[in-house]
Amino acid sequence: MTTDKDILREKLNNHFATIFEDELIDEIIENGILRKIESNELLIDIGDKMTHIPLILSGAVKIIREDDKGDEIALYFLEKGDTCAISFINCLHKTESIFRGVTERETESIFIPVDKIDQWLKNYESWRHFIIDSYHMRLLEMVESIDSLAFMKLDDRLLKYLTDKVKIMKDNVLKITHQDIADDLNTSRVVVSRLLKILEKEGKIKIRRNRIIIDNI
Repeated sequence: MTTDKDILREKLNNHFATIFEDELIDEIIENGILRKIESNELLIDIGDKMTHIPLILSGAVKIIREDDKGDEIALYFLEKGDTCAISFINCLHKTESIFRGVTERETESIFIPVDKIDQWLKNYESWRHFIIDSYHMRLLEMVESIDSLAFMKLDDRLLKYLTDKVKIMKDNVLKITHQDIADDLNTSRVVVSRLLKILEKEGKIKIRRNRIIIDNI
């Protein structure tokens, strides 16, 4: 009879066997919680206390930053094999989350209790490397977000956002509203609608009701 731990071991072996030691895999199975989260579900909110950190097995999670006025901007996405290293820092220092995480599509993840993080950093070399690599990747993604804000025109940012979204969703038909895009880019819906029409005239996208089709990526 297949148990929950057998299922968890199979999933871990499929995604992390070449990364983690066997002993660490055993510990994740013993302590981790496997969850499947529906699309557009809040995973962590700004101000929440961090009790677990995710190891993403499938799907995608959008990481969002919000200012004092409630305006948002999408910073980066977590995908299969990822975790959010910023979460580790919050966990280790027992501080509140400064980001919001929302699932972009159905997502499966293993959640690791906070009290295991520091212990595994000391005990497992593979875990230390995984956290350092993850932190480095998230830092590069935030730098890319800053660069796009500072150096790219909004129409170029919009096209980059759409092509990145296609890769994340693994579908060239994006079911998304103009307001959704405006929220992620921290601009207005009117501006987004105008720029989308320009991109459509240039043959780069096709606009349908609550859908955008991108063929050339």
